[in-house]
Amino acid sequence: MDMQIRNATTDDLKEINDIYNHYVLNSTCTYQTEIETIEDRINWFEEHGEDYPVIVALIDEEIAGWASISKYHKRAAYKPTVENSVYIKDCFRGKGIGSALLSKTIELSRQIGYHSIIAEISGDQTASINLHIKYGFQKTAHLKDVGYKFGRWLDVVFYQLIL
Repeated sequence: MDMQIRNATTDDLKEINDIYNHYVLNSTCTYQTEIETIEDRINWFEEHGEDYPVIVALIDEEIAGWASISKYHKRAAYKPTVENSVYIKDCFRGKGIGSALLSKTIELSRQIGYHSIIAEISGDQTASINLHIKYGFQKTAHLKDVGYKFGRWLDVVFYQLIL
C-alpha cells in the first residue's frame, strides 16, 4: 500500500466532508448529529489556513483519510494549544492511516510552535484512545454523560500531548 500525505486543497473538501458525514450518521466519534453541508465545510477550511493545517492521506490517488489541527479555544491565552482530528474512510480503517496522519499532525504542530495538543474523544472510541496513547497522549479528564447520541449517554475523555 503506497500512501502519500499532503496538505488538503479546496478540491478535496467534498471527499473530506463525505468521510466526516459517514461518522456523523454512523458513529460516536463525532457528537455532531446533522450532516455537515459543503458550505459549512468550505467555511471550516477557510478558517484553518497555515496556522491550522488540514492534511489528507492518499492511497492510489484516493483520499483514504484526513486530519486537522484546529484552534482549541477562541480566547488568546489558549493560542499555544490546539485540538486534533483524524478521520479515516471506512473502507481504509485498520491499515495504519490514522497513525500516519496523527504522527504528521504532531510533527506539524511542533514545526508551527504549538505547546500542546488536546484530543477530545468519546469514551467508547477505544481505537482512537489507543491511537493517541501510542503517540504519548495522556488522559487528563473524563466527563460523564455529556453527550447524547443514538439513544444513549456518552462520556468524553480528554487526552493531551505536551510538545
